[in-house]
Amino acid sequence: MEPLYEPHGVEERWQRRWEEEGHYAAGAGARSDETFVICVPPPNVTGALHMGHALNGSIQDLLIRWHRLRGFDTLWQPGYDHAGIATQNVVEKQLASEGTSRKELGREAFVERVWEHLDATGRTIMGQFRRLGASMDYSRERFTMDDAYIEAVMGFFVQLWHRGWLYRANRLVNWCPYHETSISDLEVEHVEVDDALTYARYPFADGSGSLAVATVRPATMLGDVAVAVNPDDERYRDAIGKEVFVPFVVRRIPVIADARVEVGFGSGALKVTPGHDPLDFAIGADHGLPTLTVIGPDGRMNDAAGELAGLTQAEADERIVAWLKEHDQLEKRESYRHSVGTCERCHTRIEPLISLQWWCAMGEAAQPALAALRERRVRYTPESQHQFAIRSFEEIPDWNISRQLWWGHQQPLWYCPDGHVTCVWPPPDACAECGSVEIERDPD
Repeated sequence: MEPLYEPHGVEERWQRRWEEEGHYAAGAGARSDETFVICVPPPNVTGALHMGHALNGSIQDLLIRWHRLRGFDTLWQPGYDHAGIATQNVVEKQLASEGTSRKELGREAFVERVWEHLDATGRTIMGQFRRLGASMDYSRERFTMDDAYIEAVMGFFVQLWHRGWLYRANRLVNWCPYHETSISDLEVEHVEVDDALTYARYPFADGSGSLAVATVRPATMLGDVAVAVNPDDERYRDAIGKEVFVPFVVRRIPVIADARVEVGFGSGALKVTPGHDPLDFAIGADHGLPTLTVIGPDGRMNDAAGELAGLTQAEADERIVAWLKEHDQLEKRESYRHSVGTCERCHTRIEPLISLQWWCAMGEAAQPALAALRERRVRYTPESQHQFAIRSFEEIPDWNISRQLWWGHQQPLWYCPDGHVTCVWPPPDACAECGSVEIERDPD
């Protein structure tokens, strides 16, 4: 007899035998009509399982086995998630290490490369679950890019369309310049950074002096459409209604009053740049201000930035600060530590950017869930989390459903030369409105 127990081989053999004999299958050993089902939170197919999966999986396995022993009709449903941006990020890093990129490969070849990657990682994940002894019904393994899954996703998208909940609009989104896609608030990681707070003088158009405005992003001054002050700030009461010149571009903009301006930040005067800041976007919308976008999808200054077009934001900052010094409009610069949003995948600084995206109106869609929470048909523990869930549905914003990714579910939307939108599944042969056969699928 061996002095030490070696699990390798022994556990694999028993795991294989128990699967073959159907002990983990749905309904195995059921002695009642009561059911107990857990769908494993699908791990991303970006590599291997980690300690968190092992911990959470052990708890799920305990519950499944306990209910199975009690005669419940049990199912532990296995599967894994295609993880759009996470998986694309992993494969893009692989390509970068090989000296190429997804843009050099092209969309079709890139998607094929992702499938090759997933073929290996998918087997790794299910193999790890087996080595953990997880009593899942492996015969039911699913993947969120299976043919049947795609059919379900496309079908539900079309249902949302026919309910009138989907619309396209230019709105401010969390934009990742590296992946060149919008991302959700949950994918934004906030980190503390040290920046320079620049105080610039905006001269009054009537020649009566200037207004000092503080910003950590001088490059966005080119997109300023107003300066806002708090109506309760005595320092600027006489400035409201006047006009000032934006430094560098020397454009006239109004001084407006808005209670959302923080009196204690910087000089108390806020440059309003709706195209590049969430608060400014809200202020601009409420005051009917125009929106200027001076930073492109790649994070560099765009053509609207004039002579600064093509520069990085850091390079544009330097040019603008130098201009301020030369024209005696730089009041001061000071160190400023603050929280900045970054992409949780690539850690690139997020750019608040106006982008044409597809949205799902959530007002009506949220009502069934909200009713279930209020009526206590669904309960969260502790009570504080239950109340948080209710508030979340009461305040839920419309959902940005489009992503500018090459990997994942592509929206079942087609456009014809006349601008008509066709939303159907399976793919159509012609425009549903005018019959044109010249249709192109939305790339998102």
